Amino acid sequence: MDPVSVNATICLVGVLLLLIHIVNIILKKDKRKDEIALMSFCIFTMVHFITYFTFVLVKTVYTSDNFIMAFYTVFYIMNNIELLLFYVYFSTYARIPGKSKKILDAINYSLFAIFVISDIVNVFTHMYFAPVDGNYERAKFMILSQGYQFIMLVLVFVLVFFVKTLNLREKIAFSLYCVLPFASILLQNRLKGYAIAYATLLLAIEILFLFLNVEKNIKLREEEKRLKDANVKIMVSQIRPHFVYNTLSSISTLIPIEPNKAQKALDDFTDYLRMNFATLTETHLVPFEDELKHIQTYVSLEKMRFNDRLNVIYDIKAFNFSVPPLTIQPLVENSIKHGILKKIDGGVVTIRTYTIGNYYYIEVIDDGVGFDVNSIDFESNEHIGLNNVRYRITTMCHGDMKVESEPNRGTKVVVRISK
Repeated sequence: MDPVSVNATICLVGVLLLLIHIVNIILKKDKRKDEIALMSFCIFTMVHFITYFTFVLVKTVYTSDNFIMAFYTVFYIMNNIELLLFYVYFSTYARIPGKSKKILDAINYSLFAIFVISDIVNVFTHMYFAPVDGNYERAKFMILSQGYQFIMLVLVFVLVFFVKTLNLREKIAFSLYCVLPFASILLQNRLKGYAIAYATLLLAIEILFLFLNVEKNIKLREEEKRLKDANVKIMVSQIRPHFVYNTLSSISTLIPIEPNKAQKALDDFTDYLRMNFATLTETHLVPFEDELKHIQTYVSLEKMRFNDRLNVIYDIKAFNFSVPPLTIQPLVENSIKHGILKKIDGGVVTIRTYTIGNYYYIEVIDDGVGFDVNSIDFESNEHIGLNNVRYRITTMCHGDMKVESEPNRGTKVVVRISK
C-alpha cells in the first residue's frame, strides 16, 4: 500500500478506538479523577489524529508554503499539548505527593510554555523547519523542536521507578508509553513517508487503557467488595450483641413479673443460640425459613417487653428460596424500633412473601411514624446496616431493595430476589 493509504488507515483506526474509549468513560456513572484526565488526553489525541488525517487528504490535491507552515506549526504545538495531557494523566493516576507535584508541575508548565513559544517563533525564523515549494524541509535546529517531548518522556520514565504507589503492571505500561516513541524514531528512518509515530502512539494508548484503566477498575471493584465484606462483618458483630442484650433485657424484665414466662423465654433463647449461632457468622445464603426463625424469635421476645404495643402479622406465601443471613431480621428490627415503638400506641408490622414471575418478594411493612425518604442520605455511614443489606441482596441474590415511606403513614421495604 502507498504511504497515503496507510497513514489514512492508521488515523481512522486511531479515531475509532479512541472514540470507543472516550464513550466508555463518559458513560461511566462515577468517574475517578484519573479517568477524567485520561478522557481529556484521549479526546485531544483523537483531534490530533483527525487533524493529521485531514492534512494527508488535503496534501494529495493541494499544497503551498503557507499550508505547510500552518499545518506543521499546529502539528508541533499539538505534540506538546499531547505530552502535557499525558503528564497530567500520569501525575493524577500515580497520586504524586503534593510538594513534589508542585515542583514537577512548575517544571512541566514552564517547559511547555517555552517550547510552544519557540514553535510560534519558528514561523518567522524557520529554525526548526521551512516550507520550500510546498514541501516540508528540516532546518538546522529541528531536533530542538522535539525537546519538550523528549524531556517529559524521560522525566516520566524516571518517575515511574520512584513512585511507590504504582505496581509492576502499571510501571510497565507507563514505561512502554515513554519508550515506544523512541522506537518509532528508529523505524521512521527506515520507513520514510509512513506515519510510524502515530501507529506507535496508538499502541501506547491501547496499552495505557487496557493495562491501567481497565485493570484499575477491576482492582477498585475488588477493593470495594473487600470493604463491603468487612462492613458486613462489622454489621454482624454489631447485630449479634445488640440482639443478645435486648433478649436478655426482655427476660430480665419478665423475671419479677412472670417468672414462668421468663424461664420459658430463657430456655427458648438458649435453644435458639445453640441451633443458630453458626448462622449468625455465615456469609453464604441460608434458607428463608432459617431467617424467619430469627425474626420470630426476635419478635416474640420484643412482644414480651412491649405487649400490645407491638403486633406482627406473618403473611408467608413463599418459602423455598434463600437469602443472605441477617438481612430481613434487621429490616424487621428497624420497623419495630424506628417505626412502631416511636408511636405511643404502637402499631403493626406485616412480613409478607410471595412470587411474581422470576422473582421472590419479601415485604416488611409497618404503620409507624414513617419519614421523608427524600430527606435521608441512605449512602451515609449512619445507614451502614441498611447499605450492607442492600449490597448483599444485590451481589449475592441478583436482587434489589426499595424503601418507601411517608411521615405518619409508615414504611414499606420491598426486597426482590431473582429465582
